[in-house]
Amino acid sequence: MASKPADSSQVKAQAMPDSQTTKSENVESKKEKPKQSRKNSASDGKNTPKSAGAQEEKVSGAELKKRAKADKAAKRAQEKATKPQSTAANTTSSKTLSNSNPNLDKRVQNTPSQAVAGAKNYHKRTDSTSQNLQKSMPIRSTQTQAQVPTIPFQNEERKVALFGHLYGNPRRTTIAGAGKDVHPATLALGLQMSNYVICGSNARCVATLLVFKRVIESYTTPPQNSLPRHLTAHLSPQIEYLVSCRPLSISMGNAIRWLKLEISNVDPDKAESKAKADLCDAIDNFIRERITVADQVIATSAAEKIRDGDVILTFAKSSIVQQTIVEAHNKGTKFRVIVVDSRPLFEGKNLARTLANLGLEVQYSSIHGISHAIKDATRIFLGAHAMMSNGRLYSRVGTAIVAMTATEADIPVIVCCESIKFTDKVALDSIVTNELAPPDELTLRSTASNVSSSTSLSSWRDSPNLQLLNLMYDVTPAEYISMVTTEYGSLPPSSVPVVHRLSTNT
Repeated sequence: MASKPADSSQVKAQAMPDSQTTKSENVESKKEKPKQSRKNSASDGKNTPKSAGAQEEKVSGAELKKRAKADKAAKRAQEKATKPQSTAANTTSSKTLSNSNPNLDKRVQNTPSQAVAGAKNYHKRTDSTSQNLQKSMPIRSTQTQAQVPTIPFQNEERKVALFGHLYGNPRRTTIAGAGKDVHPATLALGLQMSNYVICGSNARCVATLLVFKRVIESYTTPPQNSLPRHLTAHLSPQIEYLVSCRPLSISMGNAIRWLKLEISNVDPDKAESKAKADLCDAIDNFIRERITVADQVIATSAAEKIRDGDVILTFAKSSIVQQTIVEAHNKGTKFRVIVVDSRPLFEGKNLARTLANLGLEVQYSSIHGISHAIKDATRIFLGAHAMMSNGRLYSRVGTAIVAMTATEADIPVIVCCESIKFTDKVALDSIVTNELAPPDELTLRSTASNVSSSTSLSSWRDSPNLQLLNLMYDVTPAEYISMVTTEYGSLPPSSVPVVHRLSTNT
C-alpha cells in the first residue's frame, strides 16, 4: 500500500539530518505529486529552516499586490450587493414620512425632480439637505432688514475728549456684586464715601484705618498659612471695593502702604492674638501721631498768624483750616471770616454754619464773586488734598483760582497740610491726574431742606452738542503759595520733598 511507505518515510525524515530530509522530500514529490503538490509538501515541512526560506522567496511583492487587489474587489462587490437593500429601505421611509407630514408630501409633489433625493437626504441630515431646506424656506424682504432700531443719542455716554483717559468704571452706589471676602464694615464705608457722607482727605483716611482695624480683629489665619502673608492678601479685596466706590486719596494710599509694611514685619512665630493686638495698637498710634496730634500742632502754629482785625478768606471746607480758625477764636483774637464756595458739593456751607454758631462774623460768597470778596481779605488759608514733590498744591477744584487771585492782590496764601498728604509724585497740571465725579451732580440744586431739586441742566442728555465735565481737583503752581504749615513747622513749597523723606524715614 502507498500510505504506509509514506508514513515511514516521514518518520525517517524527522530522524535524518536536514540535508537528507530535503533530498527524500524532493524524490517523493517528483514521483507522486505535480507542481501544485510541491507547495503543500513545502508547507508541511515547516520545521526545517530551508523550507521556510523557500516559502518566503515564493511569496513575492507582486503576489501581495494581487491579493490586495482581490480583497478590494471583494469589498466593492459586497458594497454593491448591499446598495439595493438600502435604497428599498429609504423609499419605504419616505412613504411613511409623507403620510405623517402632508406638507412635506405637497412640497415633494411640487418639485418631482427632487422628490426622491429630498426624501433620502432628509434622514441622513447632510449639508446638502440643510441647503435644500434653506432654499425652500421663505426669505425676508430687504425692507424689513433695513429697519434696524438705532439707539438714541440721549443714552450714549458723551465724554470730553481731553479728559478721556480719566473715564473709567462708574462709581459703585450699591453693594451688589461685591466679593464674599469684603467685610461688612468695608461695604458700609464704601457707600458712605461714594455718597459724600464721609468727605475730606483726613476723614476718609481715618475711617479707612478704623475699618481695617475691624477687619484685622475679625481675621483668622487659615491652616497652612502665615499671618504676614495671608493678611496682606486678605486686605486686597477690601481695598479694591473702596477704589470701586471712589478713588483713594493720597493720604489713604500712604496709610495703606504703611499698614502693609507693618504686617510684613510681623514675626511669623508670634501668636496670632498677640500679632493682631499689636497691629491694632499700631493703627491707633498712627492715627494719633500722624493725623490727630499733627492737626493740633498745625492749628496752633497757624493760629498764631491770625491777628486782631484780620479778614481770613478760605475756600470750601478743610478740617484743618476750621480747626485753625476755631483755635484762634478760642484765644480771643478778633477777626472775621469770608467763606468762598462752589458747586456741586457746597462744602463751604457747613463751614460757614459751624463758624457762625461759634459766634464768628462770617461772610459767604460763591466762587464767581472771588474778585469782589478778596478785596477785604488780609490772609488766605487753604486746605490741601495733597502736596506734590514739585511744590504744587493738589486740592479741591477752584483752589487755584483763589490762590492766583490772592497773589495778584498781594495777599499771602498759607496752606495747612499734614505730612501724610505729601507724595513723591509730580503734577504739572490737573489733566493727567484727576478724579471725575458723575456729571449729573452738576444738575442738582441743594435747598434749605437738604432736598436736591433739578435745574435747567437736568435734560442735558437731550442736547447732542452738550457735554458736562465735573472735575474734583485742580493743581496750584508753587509760585502762588507763600507758605506751607506742617507739623514739622512752616516751610516753603520747595521743601516738600525733604519733609516727605523725613516723614517716611527713607
